[in-house]
Order: sequence, then C-alpha cells, then structure tokens
Amino acid sequence: MRKKSKLQLAQEKAQETINKTNERIEVLGVHTRNLYEALTSIQGIFDKIRNVPTEKKLQYEKLKQIRLSWRQQAEKIEKDYKDAVVKDAGAGVAGVGVGVAVVTMGPTVAMGVATTFGVASTGTAISTLSGAAATNAALAWLGGGALVAGGGGMVAGEAFLALAGPGGWTIAGVALVTSGILFWKTKGDQKHIEDVFTAISERDVKSYSLAIVELNERIERIIDESGKLEDAIDKIQSYGFDYKKMTEEHQYTLGIYVNLMLSSTQLLINPIKGLKPKYVEEDFDRFVLWRDKKADSEICKKHKILIVSLANFLYKIDLDDRDKKLLWKSLRKNKKMLRLVNVSKKEFGIDIVDAVLEALNYKYVSNGT
Repeated sequence: MRKKSKLQLAQEKAQETINKTNERIEVLGVHTRNLYEALTSIQGIFDKIRNVPTEKKLQYEKLKQIRLSWRQQAEKIEKDYKDAVVKDAGAGVAGVGVGVAVVTMGPTVAMGVATTFGVASTGTAISTLSGAAATNAALAWLGGGALVAGGGGMVAGEAFLALAGPGGWTIAGVALVTSGILFWKTKGDQKHIEDVFTAISERDVKSYSLAIVELNERIERIIDESGKLEDAIDKIQSYGFDYKKMTEEHQYTLGIYVNLMLSSTQLLINPIKGLKPKYVEEDFDRFVLWRDKKADSEICKKHKILIVSLANFLYKIDLDDRDKKLLWKSLRKNKKMLRLVNVSKKEFGIDIVDAVLEALNYKYVSNGT
C-alpha cells in the first residue's frame, strides 16, 4: 500500500475536522429550534398580559421581530440551498453528493447555519457580505463541507464567488486546485506547491478546532437558557394577566425575564466568530483607497470578489516568490476552478495574485499582526 503524502494526511485531517464542525452545526440547529420555540411560548404569555407599561412592552415586541427575522433567514437559507442544488444538479455542477445534501438540508440544519453566520434585526446576515451574497456564503459553507469531499462538487458557482471564511475556499479551493500539482515536471516544484496546500490545510484544522469549541459552548449556553425560559413560563402564568394587579416583586421579576429573553435572543442571532471570514470586503475597500498601493485599481475593482476570496484562501500563509508563481500557474491551469470563478485563463494574470498578497500585507500591518 502506497504511503500517503503529507498533503494527503493534512487534507484528511482537515476534512475530518470539517465533518465534526458540520455535525456540531446540525446539533446547534436542534437546540436553536428548541430555544426559538421557548422564546415564542414566553412571548405568547407576555402578549396576554394587560396594562404593561409601553416602554416595557416595546422591549419584548422588538425582540419578537428580531426572532422572526432570524426564522425567515433560516427558511431562506434552506430554500436557496435546495434551489441551488436542484439548479446545479441539472447543469451537472454539483456532482454525486447532491442527493445527500438535499436530504440533510432541512429546517433544523438551516437554523444551525443561520445562527452560525448570525442575523441582524433586519434579517440580513451579519457578515461582510449582505443580502443574497450573505446567503450564498452560507451555501458555500454547506456546499464545501457536504459536497466537495468524497467526489462531490461546489453547490453553486455564485456561492463559490461569495464564499467567505474557512468554509469556502479552504474546502472547495484546495479540492479544486490540488489537481494542479499534477502538472509539475520536477519533484522540487511539486513539493513546493504541496507544501503550500499542506500549510493551508493545517491552518484550517486549527480554525475548525477552535470553532468546534465555540459551537459546543454556544450549545451549552442555549440548553441552559432554554431551561430557564421553561421555568419562567410556568412562573409567569401564576402571576395573573393584569400587570397593575401584580405585586411589585412580580413586576420586577417580569423585567428580569425580559432581560432573559434578550440574552437568549442574542444566542440565536450572534454568529460563531471562529467561522467568520478573516478578510472582508471592508478590508478590501480600505486597501483600494490606499494611495501607496502598487496593485492596479482597475484590476482590483474588476476582480474584487475573487481577490477577497483568494485573500481568505491565503490568509496567514507565507509564500516566497517561487511559491507565488507555482500557485498562480496551478490556478491558471485548473479549468474547473476558473470556470467557477468566472475568470478566463488570459484574465488570470499574476498581477491578481500580487494584488491579493499586497492586500493581505496591508491588513497585517494595519492590524499590527
């Protein structure tokens, strides 16, 4: 049996950690659904109470709208994901993993994804991307984790472009571009490019491992707060439904329960920080405005999404000049990757890679990292 290379072992480890992350996101979905139902139940009881001071009522009415926005975002993610899978299956894009993806992408998983990426009170994902692009980032996460491994393909070209964070380029990108190492005639070149991809996989094992810890902590907090909400539901009903007739102690306790609803709602909508993109559109916009940059402004503007995506792909990866050229040639020779990012081989000049590296260095220096 042929011994596995360092790159193969690193990729297997990365995929193993990705699978664990996806599993925890699904578990998160189960508990966020329970939390949402508990919050809906306690909201129903508050709605029955008469004569509540206006300012107090406005507090929990606002929370109700935030929760509804979260639910709508989860439903949108589920629908868009299934639409993308069906569309791309017909186009022959998604590959053999599609059937599994359709089955596994139900309301519970969508809720886990909605919380993982976070939603604001407007229903827009808290991300560097907004609206449809934010949804596509979530699709890219699922597409990468569920489909790219084991012979599948990217869910949607549009999602591939919009992807952000370790769930996107890391999985899909490495899977797509590692085929480029087969082009190299010398073992030295091949080893260099394998070392680059190995470093990317090792970096992301660390990112996913930290994300798993964060996901587990979120799940524990949600379980705890769901239990507190259930206890609160029983107690509130014993107070009666006229605020003016309640004791001062009961009125004070209601205020505590509104604060509990607030903290519980934050557990629904706040994103998992470990899975947020390392390089965001705001980083890119600041770089473009930098007067001393060497990168061509027109190239930057034309290939903005590609540069942002590649910046996430290469975040904190050290490349020497040889590595850079080999990586560029690998990307240019991969027709499937070029098609997915909607860039021709001729357009994909080394100046794009140079722009990516300069943009990353600008962020490192600006942040002092």
